[in-house]
Amino acid sequence: MQKNNSTLSFSDLAISRRKIKSEFFNQINNLLDWTKIEKIITKHYVRGESVVGRPSYSGLLLFKMSLLQTWYGLSDYEVEDRVNDCLSFMKFVGLSLEDDVPDHSVLSRFRKDMTEKGAYERLLKHINDELEKKRIVLKTGLIVDASITDTPRKPRGKAVYEITEDRNEIDETTRKDGDSDDVTSVPPQRKVQSHVDPDGAWIKKNGKLRYGFKKHVGTDNNGLVLSVITTPANESDIKHLAEVIEKSDLPKGARVRADKGYSSEENRKYLKEHGYKSGIMHKAKRGTPLNNQQKKFNKIVSKTRYKIERTFGGIKRWFASQYARYVGIKKMHTQHVLEAIAYNLYRSPGIIMSKP
Repeated sequence: MQKNNSTLSFSDLAISRRKIKSEFFNQINNLLDWTKIEKIITKHYVRGESVVGRPSYSGLLLFKMSLLQTWYGLSDYEVEDRVNDCLSFMKFVGLSLEDDVPDHSVLSRFRKDMTEKGAYERLLKHINDELEKKRIVLKTGLIVDASITDTPRKPRGKAVYEITEDRNEIDETTRKDGDSDDVTSVPPQRKVQSHVDPDGAWIKKNGKLRYGFKKHVGTDNNGLVLSVITTPANESDIKHLAEVIEKSDLPKGARVRADKGYSSEENRKYLKEHGYKSGIMHKAKRGTPLNNQQKKFNKIVSKTRYKIERTFGGIKRWFASQYARYVGIKKMHTQHVLEAIAYNLYRSPGIIMSKP
């Protein structure tokens, strides 16, 4: 019987998906100098020995597992299983069928060590430097915006407060005459529920209360991530513009684009003093609407600025990263930086192919 070319059998579909996956992994392996990346990892992650005396797993292998984990939205347990079961995953991280796969606890310890030493920031910078040499990352301009990462570990029910029990909490060296010994002289402190991530914060956005973190991001004009800063969700966007720019290694004379949430005389002054062109959208003030020139300027900026929204949307859709995976602001920063690395690498083969 002749096979119907309009449909694919289950096995055909599986093979086609495997080919696409393997092709992508080959492109990524050929894209970067992994020897240099391994040297950076080795400076921050010291390999020990297993309980039976064998050398532990290399940091590069564990970093590649972290990339797989981010690309496919997997937990530590799930990525261990997938590397065990999937030949393309196994090949990408450099294992053979005879090799043991690191278990979830090894990956967790690796991430903890790298987080404490700030190693992921250095990896993002190095990988971006390599991509810049290949004309994939283009530092001709910067787009700045922020996005909220919700955490499921948020307060529930009514607010609970914990009152300090006695005046011993009052610093006697700063005590003034007339200060009362009553416990109400000490401001009440909110009691943190056991399930809550205390580093998160509430913010009201579009009329909806959200709890979690905010990532302040700078991208190039193609939407590839150059810098990331992580704060509680209630941090104002406007005061982090300078920090995002400084982390981006942006050359003087480049234009910095941002929406009206970053509009302030202080930010415009910073750009001018540091040799950058202002692409911050104008914000109308009460009783002072925008003039036609400002409206035209805002429209021009918006034609490029939307690309960072595409970056946020792509990370959420492609990597299933709508929510915080970890607890604490340091670990959440690791999540955001790994997402940035994964996103830039994910888009790189397409950018190369689109070049004439």
